[in-house]
Amino acid sequence: MVKAGSRDQVATLAAHALRQVYLPRIASCIQALSPGQIWWRPNAASNSVGNLVLHLTGNVRQWIISGLGGAPDVRERDREFNERGPVPRRTLVGRLHKTVDEACHVLDKLSPEEMARVHTIQRFKVTGTDAACHVAEHFSHHAGQIILLTKMLTGRDTKFTHLPGERKRKSRNLPAL
Repeated sequence: MVKAGSRDQVATLAAHALRQVYLPRIASCIQALSPGQIWWRPNAASNSVGNLVLHLTGNVRQWIISGLGGAPDVRERDREFNERGPVPRRTLVGRLHKTVDEACHVLDKLSPEEMARVHTIQRFKVTGTDAACHVAEHFSHHAGQIILLTKMLTGRDTKFTHLPGERKRKSRNLPAL
């Protein structure tokens, strides 16, 4: 668990990870895919990029906007995975952007006391700090899946990574975590 004095830093880092690191990468991946590729599933046990975006939207809304921010929890988790599309790319990206913006607004407003308080989210008893860490980690996990699917489907490097000391190449210039 994080020390009490750094709880507000956790909220700031989680908001940064969602808004500045992973959201731009996911949006870039969706732009690189055709509508058919967005909804392609490798097999019946796997999810499409579209399903993962719907899932992230639902998860962030439930854990941060509802769980920490107090908005009504209207999530229908099964629908996130049952959707077969095509939900237009503009709609997918717009919903995810709106949700991340709302979540970051909630995280920015939470006091250290609110971050330390225990909340019940999905029947789990978690502190606000635990919830913020969970959402950032969960978002990262699925962003990685979306990036992998994009590389598989397009056969192209996303150019998201530039390591120190590497020769400069044309990159998307996205911030590191």
